[in-house]
Order: sequence, then C-alpha cells, then structure tokens
Amino acid sequence: MPGFVLLVRERKDGDPTMRLGITVTKKIGNAVVRNRMKRRFRQLARATIPEQGLPGADHILIGRAGGIERPFDLLSAELSKALKKIGAASPRTGEAQ
Repeated sequence: MPGFVLLVRERKDGDPTMRLGITVTKKIGNAVVRNRMKRRFRQLARATIPEQGLPGADHILIGRAGGIERPFDLLSAELSKALKKIGAASPRTGEAQ
C-alpha cells in the first residue's frame, strides 16, 4: 500500500496552472511527524508534478500511516505510477476520472 492517496480534479476554468494540496491527519502522528511528511510531499511534488501532472488540475496528496518511514525513492516511484495511471484514465480535454 502506498504512503499516500492521490486525488486529481480538473478545474475546467481554462487556467493551465497545476495546483497542489497536502493533508496529513492527526492519526499519522504528532505535529513534528506531520510536518516532516508534508515537507517530503512538497519535495516529491516539486520533482514530479510539473512533468507528469495534469495541466489545469488540482493535485491533492493525503498522507497515510506508512508514508513517513518509506524511502524517498519509493515514494517518488509510487507518485509517478499514480500520475501515469491518472493520465491514462483521463483524456486531457475530458472529464477527470
């Protein structure tokens, strides 16, 4: 199971900007743990979403319990795989799945 859940929603407002949202609940850990996970997600997003994300869409990463212990390379591979799966399932001009 990946260390996060990825949600992607096209805004349909004509703006090609890709936006990012990150959420980590208190179930994951204390504030230090949650903030560390958010920093890791921000770095993942900077490296991956500009090349593989959907233009004009909101990308939301939701942290899961195992995400903080996962190696960064594994998280990066999981995010790339999820973005490719979403890109293949959703035509660029149509509805997001």
